[in-house]
Amino acid sequence: MQSQVNNDITKIENSKYSLDCSGIVSSIQRFSIHDGPGIRTTVFLKGCPLNCFWCHNPEAIRSDIEIQFHPDRCICCGACAAVCEQGAHVFNSRGHSYIRDICVQCTECVRECYASALQASGERKTVRQVLDDVLIDFPFYKNSGGGVTLSGGEPLKQRIYSASILYYCKQLGIHTAVETSAIYPWSSLQYLMPYTDCWIMDIKHMDSKRHQEATGCPNNRILINARNLALTTKPIIFHTPVIPTVNDTEEEILEIATFVRSLIDLRKQTHHIQNDEHCGISLELLRFHQMATDKYNSLDIEFVSGDLKPPSKEEMSKLVKIVQSCSVPSFNKWAC
Repeated sequence: MQSQVNNDITKIENSKYSLDCSGIVSSIQRFSIHDGPGIRTTVFLKGCPLNCFWCHNPEAIRSDIEIQFHPDRCICCGACAAVCEQGAHVFNSRGHSYIRDICVQCTECVRECYASALQASGERKTVRQVLDDVLIDFPFYKNSGGGVTLSGGEPLKQRIYSASILYYCKQLGIHTAVETSAIYPWSSLQYLMPYTDCWIMDIKHMDSKRHQEATGCPNNRILINARNLALTTKPIIFHTPVIPTVNDTEEEILEIATFVRSLIDLRKQTHHIQNDEHCGISLELLRFHQMATDKYNSLDIEFVSGDLKPPSKEEMSKLVKIVQSCSVPSFNKWAC
């Protein structure tokens, strides 16, 4: 099966979308069930233009390859110091110190670390290498209605690379999804549109000033892109991460749900759709959590939201009911 698929890739190679095109991948997660329909492989790309202080994927924010250091895993064998030409790893009576400022991210230390105390966050991969990983689970996509999702970070930040991966996935009959902040111009989304079966995008706040305070960017372009997507027939899964002090009130969630409802009505009117369930637009509330704490520590990044208390199940239930009161369906009521 694998050799046959590899032959198929070679046959469909397109000069516009080279298999040798490369980009920076943060990680590739197999058997994902929360990044679109069915069983999926999620390709997390490095780099994001937003600065959400609660981000659950801090390892994907910066565009460059980084080293994550987990002191609690270190066995002080000294193998990393032996290969580091910069002297970024120092061992003394206090244990192992990693001097990030002088590190050049060559990742030689990562390759020598027996205990996985050092890990590379990011790897340059060609499109062909990504497809090799993706195609391992090809039978699961077919059996579950799943496929491949590009996430991040922000896939639109590496637009040509993302389009190349999506193009070949589509040529191989794999369902595709893109998870985006939609902060880029509409032309960037249009560039990926022919090869994207499903869009997943955040609506974090309806107030542009509040959005900028929380993420570093206003939301004007995001809302415009949401409306433009609604004018297409592509399925859209809107995500709202429920963050204390940002958007966890009933009024704020109601405003977001009302906006999504207006997009459903816009699509129905534009394409003469009678039934909401055939519309393909939905909203999912995501509960804030603190499981990214270790990631922040490993990257020497302050976890600003570390003191925030995650919403309770009761609080989330109330917010979900508000969404339902607007007749906005959840994504699992239809297949993308």
